[in-house]
Amino acid sequence: MQPIRYNDMDFTVEKDGDRWNIRCTLADGSSATAGTGLFAGLPEAEARARALALIRTLFPVGVKSVGPDVAHPNTIGDLKIVGPDVAHPNFVYWDKDSVSCPKEP
Repeated sequence: MQPIRYNDMDFTVEKDGDRWNIRCTLADGSSATAGTGLFAGLPEAEARARALALIRTLFPVGVKSVGPDVAHPNTIGDLKIVGPDVAHPNFVYWDKDSVSCPKEP
């Protein structure tokens, strides 16, 4: 299977019996296992698609920043407690100039 390049990292998806293993090649040339015994019985194309989805989850390219939900504060007497607005998180990317202008490879 073709290697997967994601976020400047190289991954290989290798068949092991009827299951798939995902390995990551590190900068020093060594490798690390990202997942093993995955996607039992799936064909190569579907295993590759699922591997890419798993890689994106395991190795995110940014961080979610959750701001305050000022529209729905909890009140206890005169005290307003403003919790996070988890319905509208911002995602700050490590590999892009800004949230709205992604870099092109």
